[in-house]
Amino acid sequence: MANEGDGASAVHSVPNFTREEELHALREMLLIRRFEEKAGQLYGMGVIAGFCHLYIGQEAVVVGAKMAARDGDQFTTSYRDHGHMLASGMDAKGVMAELAGKRGGYSKGKGGSMHMFSQEKNFFGGHGIVGAPAPIGAGVALANAYRGDGKVSLTFFGEGAANQGQVYEAFNMAALWKLPALFIVENNRYAMGTSLKRAAAQTDFAMRGAAFGIPGHQLDGMDVRAVRAATAEALEWCRSGKGPYLLEAQTYRYRGHSMSDPAKYRSKEEVQKMREEHDPIEQVRLRLLADGVAEDELKKIDAGVRKIVADAADFAMNDKEPDPFELYTDVLAGA
Repeated sequence: MANEGDGASAVHSVPNFTREEELHALREMLLIRRFEEKAGQLYGMGVIAGFCHLYIGQEAVVVGAKMAARDGDQFTTSYRDHGHMLASGMDAKGVMAELAGKRGGYSKGKGGSMHMFSQEKNFFGGHGIVGAPAPIGAGVALANAYRGDGKVSLTFFGEGAANQGQVYEAFNMAALWKLPALFIVENNRYAMGTSLKRAAAQTDFAMRGAAFGIPGHQLDGMDVRAVRAATAEALEWCRSGKGPYLLEAQTYRYRGHSMSDPAKYRSKEEVQKMREEHDPIEQVRLRLLADGVAEDELKKIDAGVRKIVADAADFAMNDKEPDPFELYTDVLAGA
């Protein structure tokens, strides 16, 4: 399913993980899955308000990408962002507290689900404007090129955002200046509530950079090994000074577009089929069991992750509201 631009080599096979890599991938994906499940629960309880877009089902994309990235590489994404924060190493307590609008959150309770950053962890948002990650990620890549620091900017956005004009402006600039920018389209098939087949004339998103000479590769975004392998090759391309690269990770979200979306535009049978046959976490679990890892060991990993998430939820529910004075901090005055 690869579509390659001039000079790019295809990833023809998916290399196996070591047992340690499988265990790492399992824990990281479980952390995201359990965190998002808890966030959905807290939203239903009224602890979390406003917009909330869950990443359940798509965990392999960001975990595989993070496994391929180097320390210092930057991540920028859109509003379905909690998974990217956790994969970047941000504290679950700080993320959950921000979702709940509490002072211990990453944006001091003022940003909510879509607006969190961590300079320490090289995470540059969380952006609520559709398509905005592309020019922001390109800007981060420009800074990397200017400094000559060898870092690559990884930018994630959905297939719906891939129809935005600013995405192609960013592609043009990144290609023109050969910026170390990796653009990753997380194609979950439904841009909000519309099937991509009804909304996109070109549904092969790996081809979207062809007009700018940007090589592209289409991959199974439900297989963490495939994501890691393709991302590693793309990062090598970007880091070697050849310019940007585009990946299309074909993935699937199990929940609606946001917590307010009942997802009636697709059948329950379709979702169940994806869960049963392509779940990214279950694939890793089955491989580990086949490799001789005991079921009890896997249960311990899940229990440890659930403890982290439970502690994060407790922290968020018991943390204090932001001080009213925070309304006047971190605000840039207009000219």
